Amino acid sequence: MALLLLLLNVTAQSSLYSEKLAEFARMRAIDSTDVVMLGDDFIEYAGDWNVLLRARHIRNRGIAGDNIEGVARRVTSVTAGKPKAIFLMVGAHDLLGGKTPADLLRQYADVIRLIRRHSPKTELYVESVLPVNESLGREDLKGKTNVVAQFNRLLRHYCERNGVTYINLFKTFVRRGTYELRRELTQDGFALSPFGYKLWGFSLKQYLPD
Repeated sequence: MALLLLLLNVTAQSSLYSEKLAEFARMRAIDSTDVVMLGDDFIEYAGDWNVLLRARHIRNRGIAGDNIEGVARRVTSVTAGKPKAIFLMVGAHDLLGGKTPADLLRQYADVIRLIRRHSPKTELYVESVLPVNESLGREDLKGKTNVVAQFNRLLRHYCERNGVTYINLFKTFVRRGTYELRRELTQDGFALSPFGYKLWGFSLKQYLPD
């Protein structure tokens, strides 16, 4: 029974993922006037980024549950339009699923290289993976507080060495003196609250291209 439920869940997730890709395909093609938000749940659930950032031509290309492999498979559909900028955030599900920070960084670097190769004039902004709060009871968050912090250190150092703009949201979202996500910024220790999204939007405004 447990195996059957797992298979049904995987099938449902795969179906939803395919539906999201089909939805993107029906939309206006990305072009050089666009700024693309690319990533997972956090990106998708922000909804209309134009409203959040009080801007125009912001395209949401987040898919809930996505991971670094998923983004790698679909990144060329974004770079094909040579967007003005890409804001990249992904990796939370990889870390929660047990991937090591070092392994995730290697795959992240591959995605960054793909973006630079296929759309070299696109401004690339890499955002830190957001912190988690284990105290709110989610089983999948146990032991992940320090893992997220470790990955962000590796990612920041990689970006600094390779001339990629790194946006350190992690330090803004943690409770002072800890690596723990501030309680008022989250619904369950992982997903963001409305205030969390407001803080995120405020933090990104300075990076928006003219």
